[in-house]
Amino acid sequence: MKAVILAGGLGTRLQPYTIFLPKPMLPLGDKPILEHLIDWTSRNGVKSFVLCVSYLRKKIEDYFGDGGEFGVTIEYAISNKPLATAGQLKTAEKFLDDTFVCMYGDSIYNFNLQKMIDQHYRKKSFITMSLNEYKTNLPYGVIETTKTGKVIAWNEKPEIKANINMGCYVMEPGVLDLIPKNIPYGMDDVIKKAMTKKKIVNSIVSKDQFLDIGNKASYLKANQEYLRNLGKI
Repeated sequence: MKAVILAGGLGTRLQPYTIFLPKPMLPLGDKPILEHLIDWTSRNGVKSFVLCVSYLRKKIEDYFGDGGEFGVTIEYAISNKPLATAGQLKTAEKFLDDTFVCMYGDSIYNFNLQKMIDQHYRKKSFITMSLNEYKTNLPYGVIETTKTGKVIAWNEKPEIKANINMGCYVMEPGVLDLIPKNIPYGMDDVIKKAMTKKKIVNSIVSKDQFLDIGNKASYLKANQEYLRNLGKI
């Protein structure tokens, strides 16, 4: 099985950090985000990778090479322009002829990937999505009313829960047929198209924390959380 990591984004929300480094190469602790992802995936039994690269791709290629130094094998799918998530995945098509893992290159995971893969096979899924149980408190009082406008309850700053997408998938190669070539295309569009075509899309929910590094504030938070987990702060 191969793992595809989408590592070609521009990282504009993380400028100026990403002027000279692609977002997946930003350091988290003592090594780049992308190395953390490769280590985690390898520990879960997947040791063959396709890195979808574009912006400042030489920084990634020079660091990882063919993966031998990291105990894995690495191939590169290259695009010359931003293609969004699924558009990047399409560039890896020639490397994929069997079930594969696909993940975003700007998140850190801590769930059981092998369990997700096993469930994917057991349920004969077309796509399996990783979800995280997310909780937050609304900053307002929530007022419940009847259809006529009569107030029947006041809930002050209630907690709400939702399952959110973590950006890690197990997929069948037929997914690639749903993605147009060489144009920006979102992963949400692929999932919706698969469901429209009555393909089996399943999910696995994790309560384990994951780190989504999308902007400067979340990058700072991720570093603080990483150091906290190491017991250094």
